[in-house]
Amino acid sequence: MATKIKARKKGNATEILVLVQHPMETGARKDKKTKKLIPAHFIQTMVFAINGKTVADVDMSTGVSKNPLIGIRVKNAKPGDKIDVSWKDNKGETGGAKTTVK
Repeated sequence: MATKIKARKKGNATEILVLVQHPMETGARKDKKTKKLIPAHFIQTMVFAINGKTVADVDMSTGVSKNPLIGIRVKNAKPGDKIDVSWKDNKGETGGAKTTVK
């Protein structure tokens, strides 16, 4: 599953946006053809780090839409700082992306 990241300065803060291609299935929706429940498959945690230090730890659940776009704003990020975002879902799959503050 692809993860894209973008970081940009907005005034005195840096906005970090992460887009994850993920089904985000709740486990309550039925397949239209088979009428069987589609198993739950959703991101549980997402961690944002700058230069190796965690700045945000996000707990997610089934209430988040397919292909979620998650954003945070942080202060004191400087051009050249390394941003690393990682996520883990309820099936143990992981992903992430890295960028540098411009």
